[in-house]
Amino acid sequence: MLLRLSLVAVLIVGTVDLSAQGRRGPGRDRSFDSFGLSADQWCRDADRGSRNATSCDVREESLNGVAALDVDPGGNGGIRVRGTSGSATRVRFRIVGHANSEAGARQMVEAVRLETAKGRIRVSGPRADDGEWWNVEVEIEAPRNLPLMLTTRNGGIGLEGVSGRTRFETTNGGVSLVDVAGDVQGRTVNGGLHIALEGSRWQGDGLNVETTNGGVQMELPAGYNAELHTETNNGGIDIDFPITVNGRVSDLRRRIDTTIGSGGPPLRVRTSNGGVRIARR
Repeated sequence: MLLRLSLVAVLIVGTVDLSAQGRRGPGRDRSFDSFGLSADQWCRDADRGSRNATSCDVREESLNGVAALDVDPGGNGGIRVRGTSGSATRVRFRIVGHANSEAGARQMVEAVRLETAKGRIRVSGPRADDGEWWNVEVEIEAPRNLPLMLTTRNGGIGLEGVSGRTRFETTNGGVSLVDVAGDVQGRTVNGGLHIALEGSRWQGDGLNVETTNGGVQMELPAGYNAELHTETNNGGIDIDFPITVNGRVSDLRRRIDTTIGSGGPPLRVRTSNGGVRIARR
């Protein structure tokens, strides 16, 4: 039997495991807490907790006249992009080597090569022996509407204030999307999704993101307008403000399609194994 339900406060109580992101209050995200640190501070952060000898180098480049960014930092390393109102694109790389000796770690860092031609950012480095490895974190300031293609395997992805066409994918890492807009699509396999939006509605084509193993936390301002589509295969859905939905009662624990306010561009968030929590920001 089909029912029309008005759900207030908590729609369905479920366990929300945000995996790599953790559970935080509305509007808070730590992905950009260290953004823009000095080279010394950024390297000190990388050295914490390491049992190996480490060496760290921060390199910076300004990219002029790029039409888009295509970023892949190699096997290990995350990507953070902050949108700006300027026209310049600035890229910083934190290269860290872990080895059995300081000399070995330093040689590893010196062997890492960076390619940035025409906005195609690639990283290559030496083959690592057992117990030794290198990784590169990429930090970017770019025009808000610059198209982005971001790929990493072992590392998180963070976006703040971007509004262009964005595609992203990571295998092992959480994803943070703060005050974003445009046409945003992407996925992570092992990691949580944290999404915090601003304004009264999405500006652009919409949002379409998913995780396989991880929870989803989305934060929306009061009075937000959108077409909301959320789904989980193994986990609950928790919405802490009133919505009206059509559907079978038994289905509401796994999938909800609803209009928020007067509607707007679609916001699609999905997880296979994890809970979904949608809160007021």
